[in-house]
Amino acid sequence: MSNSDDYALKLPLAMQLKPDEIKTPYIPVGVYLQEAEDLYHWCQPDREKLLAAGLDETFVNDLPVLAGATREAQSIWMKNAQARQDAEKAWAEEAPKAIDFRDQMLHTFRYAYRQMPDVLTRIAEISEGTSHADMIQDLNDLAVLGRENPEPLTTIGQTADLFTQAATLSDEMADLRARANGEKFDENEHKQNRDRLYTLLKTAVDEVRQCGKFVFWRQPDRLRGYNSKYIRQNINK
Repeated sequence: MSNSDDYALKLPLAMQLKPDEIKTPYIPVGVYLQEAEDLYHWCQPDREKLLAAGLDETFVNDLPVLAGATREAQSIWMKNAQARQDAEKAWAEEAPKAIDFRDQMLHTFRYAYRQMPDVLTRIAEISEGTSHADMIQDLNDLAVLGRENPEPLTTIGQTADLFTQAATLSDEMADLRARANGEKFDENEHKQNRDRLYTLLKTAVDEVRQCGKFVFWRQPDRLRGYNSKYIRQNINK
């Protein structure tokens, strides 16, 4: 099966884990996944001895499947994280321009409607608030206000294009902000999926390794395959 098939197969089981059961990788994910794949192949000649020692064969058979599922989950998380970073970068570049455009509109509207107190009151209300959400709403509110009262703006050389531009910009900025915020939420969800699948994989890896260490405790040539090479080289120095 492909990694995506493995993911679809094992994710429902991973979702059954309780929050306090979920673990996070303690070594680089790519390294751990390769060690799980290596462990599967290493233990094949020892399968009968391991099963005779009480190892559940499911743990052995699940090693490549769970490794593939976790690899897919990792890729999905990384892809989503990149999309969020791209959206946040785009927001950081475009938000100052949108704020400046909103400020220019407020300046123009205050002058155009200087002799219309009721409209000036609405402009003052629109200008309240300094958040990004306020800016997005301000642009649309100004577009609506301008369409309702076009004559004073026409008098000072403005056209309906101004209203269209403001409304379009409001919609674009709302979409961009939603993608940045929404993808941040999705990213957390995807990371949790990765951790859930990793937890299932770790359980299988631990069971196979522990059984292998028990069976081959006096056979160094076989025992070495049931230890993490990464930990041996980088942690247990």
